Parts: sequence; structure tokens; C-alpha cells
Amino acid sequence: MAIAHIVVLSSALVTLLGVPCAVTAVRRADDLARRRLWARRCEDDNRALRELDRALQAVDPSEIIAALRGPSIDQIENDLRRLNHVRRTSQAAESLSWRDAVDRAYDLRLCLACECLGLAAHLGPLEGMDRELERLRVEEELRAAGLTLHS
Repeated sequence: MAIAHIVVLSSALVTLLGVPCAVTAVRRADDLARRRLWARRCEDDNRALRELDRALQAVDPSEIIAALRGPSIDQIENDLRRLNHVRRTSQAAESLSWRDAVDRAYDLRLCLACECLGLAAHLGPLEGMDRELERLRVEEELRAAGLTLHS
């Protein structure tokens, strides 16, 4: 009977001492896996940043600044003339969706021109006749500012 008690007590002691060690080992393994994953992500981020840096060094800074500024007022004026011509010709009357796309592009260019010249344009929230009237008002303000919208 003493051997049975020794076996039970030994297994109880092994369990009491072994379970915390096993839990600690599992936690440490999880922490190591997280650290490895984090290190891998950092390496990927660093690699991507190095590639971006190399790509940016290959580009002329003036090109980046010009791209961030957007089109010049001359480009916008040319686009407005071209889009206005398309709006007024029969090309745009063939399809309602084509007409809507041309009108949206024209309105976007009107807003860009107003932004460049510091004028107010409220074409975004309007629809229907209100939008047409606002478009006429904006066109007149741009003409007064010196832009040529009709070729």
C-alpha cells in the first residue's frame, strides 16, 4: 500500500510542477512565434520602403510636384473647350449615359478651374435645372476671369 501512496504522491508532485512549466513553455513558444512574425513583417516593410526609396530617387522631384498639383489652368481650359464642344455636338446626344459622363467630366473641370482661380462653384450637390443654372453661372465667372470656354 505504501508503494501505491508513493506513486500517487509522485504523480501529484509531477503534475503540480509540470503543468506550470508546460503552460510557460506554450506561452514562450507563442511569444517566439509572434516575434518571428513581427520580424518578418518588419523585414517586408523595410524591403518595400527601400524599393519605394529607389523608385523615388529615379524620378525627377519636379515631376512629382507637378503631379501633386494637378493639371495647369491652361490644361483645364483646353479640356473645358474640348468637353464643351463634345457636349454641344451630336456625339453626346447619341447615348444618355455618354451625355451624363461628358457632363460630369465638364463639371469636374469647371470645379478645378474655379479652385485654381479662387472662385466658388457649387455643382456637386445640385441636380437638374439647378445644376444647369449653376453651370451657366460658373461659366460666366470663368469667362469674366479670362478663360475661353468656347472654341
